[in-house]
Amino acid sequence: MAVIALMIILAYYVFSNDYVRGIVDGLNGLTYAGIFIAGMLFSFGFSTPFAIGFFVTSSPESIFLASIIGGIGAMFSDLFIFYFVRFSLMDEFMRMENTTLARKIRKELKKDFGKKIRNYILYFFAGIIIASPLPDELGVSMLAGLSDIKLKILTIISFIMNSFGIFVMLLIGKAI
Repeated sequence: MAVIALMIILAYYVFSNDYVRGIVDGLNGLTYAGIFIAGMLFSFGFSTPFAIGFFVTSSPESIFLASIIGGIGAMFSDLFIFYFVRFSLMDEFMRMENTTLARKIRKELKKDFGKKIRNYILYFFAGIIIASPLPDELGVSMLAGLSDIKLKILTIISFIMNSFGIFVMLLIGKAI
């Protein structure tokens, strides 16, 4: 947590510097390439503050197009996270599912909600995390480890929610 707080402070310092703002403004035709790269950084916890700094200080011609391009970059990062979690950490999720607490929670959810509703609730909370500046690792890990989500569904959720989150950051930058 302290490292993320340090990254936020560092990103604030970097992007409040007039020299850095001048560099971002001087990108001109490369703004969308920068938005794509910043979108990729938007998904990782430690680099999210820098991506937000870039979004807030950049001034693309079309905020809508920029949010789509940034959403595509973030989607690629989320797919990378998904594959890493799905294939590297599945043993950990299996052990976690067998704990007493996890079994009690699963029992209560099964009693109160059907499988489809449980999945929709999980997709909703994971989508909120993905759209927010919170690390996407949390939301994608929820989907990779706690559900049997299809890659197509993850791709759609990731693209839509990241594009929305980036759109909000670009709007904030335009208002400032």
